[in-house]
Amino acid sequence: MVKLSFSALLAESFGFFFANLRAFFHLVTIPWIASLAIRLVGSALNQESILAVLVEKALDVVPTVMFMIAWQRLVLLGPNRVERLPGLGWSPRETAWLVHLLKIGGITFVLIAAFVLTVGTIDYSMLAPGAPIDPELARRQALAAPLGAGFMVSALLALRVSYGLAATAVDVPFSPRLSWTYGRGNAWTIIGSLFVTFFVSAIATMLATLITLGLMRGALGAQEAAVVVTWTVALLVSYAGAAVAATLQAIIFRTLLSWREGAQLPATT
Repeated sequence: MVKLSFSALLAESFGFFFANLRAFFHLVTIPWIASLAIRLVGSALNQESILAVLVEKALDVVPTVMFMIAWQRLVLLGPNRVERLPGLGWSPRETAWLVHLLKIGGITFVLIAAFVLTVGTIDYSMLAPGAPIDPELARRQALAAPLGAGFMVSALLALRVSYGLAATAVDVPFSPRLSWTYGRGNAWTIIGSLFVTFFVSAIATMLATLITLGLMRGALGAQEAAVVVTWTVALLVSYAGAAVAATLQAIIFRTLLSWREGAQLPATT
């Protein structure tokens, strides 16, 4: 049985990304622009509706899927097998990858959407020490608590089997069940390494947002333009985090199954 190394996985994933920055900027261009357009249109249509925000996030999955597939093919097959610039077309490969993603994270997506809709908008002044308890807020929090717990459990399970997406990116028939089987003995290494990657990505995106917004408004005095520039930078950093996560998934898949193109998958036990 192959034993994965937590530190080696992270080092190889981040190392591959930074060694291929030119390829990253080449592949991310159209998905990055598409995500920014979705954000701008969503902001212009409705800035208050939580449901509108969820729809915006769902639409943003499309350019993200196209980028992730291209990047995982780069990791596993090399730059000559990416085939086309992501964003220029949608093929059965993208459909298969999206269906695989829904099998992995569909329940998680539903739970987080239900959690957000249940909790609704929170007035943070009500959370201050000594503030009177809002019965409506308390009721919504009580209803949302089981959804939050379910989300956390389902998110861990989704991380556990998500590396199988790399198989679909290179047209290898795969399923969450196979990901679970081949990942036996390495569950916490897979979950931990992916969790750290997504956590670092979230922190980097938050810092990029705060720093860019502060510079644009503080140093340059920009207002509306500051928001657009901040979204542009934050989305780029977010895509960089997605590239590292996609690299990690591809490396886990290749290492666990000793995968090479054209070879049959090892027998399951």
